[in-house]
Amino acid sequence: MQQNASLTTKLGGLATAVLGSRWSATLHTQIAHYDLSADPARPEFQGPVVLAFWHEYIMVPFSMWGHCNIAMLTSQHRDANWLAQAGYHLGYATVRGSSTHGGSAALRELKRLSRTMTLAITPDGPKGPRRRLAMGPVFLASRLGLPLVPMGFGFDRPWRLTTWDRFAVPRPFSRCRIVWGPRMPIPRRLDRSGLEHYRQQVEGVLNCITTEAEDWAESGTRRHGQRSVIRRPPRRTGSTETAAGEDVRCDVPPDSIPPQSVASPPCRTRTSKHPQRHRRVDRRRADHLQH
Repeated sequence: MQQNASLTTKLGGLATAVLGSRWSATLHTQIAHYDLSADPARPEFQGPVVLAFWHEYIMVPFSMWGHCNIAMLTSQHRDANWLAQAGYHLGYATVRGSSTHGGSAALRELKRLSRTMTLAITPDGPKGPRRRLAMGPVFLASRLGLPLVPMGFGFDRPWRLTTWDRFAVPRPFSRCRIVWGPRMPIPRRLDRSGLEHYRQQVEGVLNCITTEAEDWAESGTRRHGQRSVIRRPPRRTGSTETAAGEDVRCDVPPDSIPPQSVASPPCRTRTSKHPQRHRRVDRRRADHLQH
């Protein structure tokens, strides 16, 4: 990929990687996990898994989880060339393909990489509809026998672009909140009706935790089990593939583990404007988990 890319694409990818990383570094980022073992940046990680998050929030995970042995699926559209090059510089493997172009070849490559790497997909990309899960991630997880892990992101009053996904651009030095969802096992070899059943289930959970992250970012409240996301420079750059057993350096270092973490998604459907209510809900959730 690196050899075949034009000079413009190479420079554009490098600029995207640098700008995205520097921009994300200004954010006050907090994360809460439903399952610590589903995060490839954590020492408790048990993988591989298939990570799924909405296309509009790709900037943050792309900038913060580099060099964590992750392969990302990107489309073969010309607009994705810079993204693939940026992934090269940030330490991701990239697989080009979609449901309409290069899908079979991409599936074979993802199957090969899944033996040693975590996979990441934006399930409503590259063209939408916004926040509607395509069948591809569920089909992939079913074929590979891997759990799907939804990730929810939220910014405090972000700028929104006039794109199909209303792409979110966080304001510098604003709040960013991440809700790392639970593992969602997908049975092997599902038929069409089974795939649709799990597609709806995953879509519902992904929308729930995205709304939860957005509410959390807007409210500015603390929640039980939250951690700071601290970025540090990677030890090496430019790796597109990671062999089994290779020492991988993540941009998100392991931090201290609190006594417990949240166990299941609470699934709110509308934004709350009452921070005190958020605090009471979190206290009740913590008391419930302690018992």
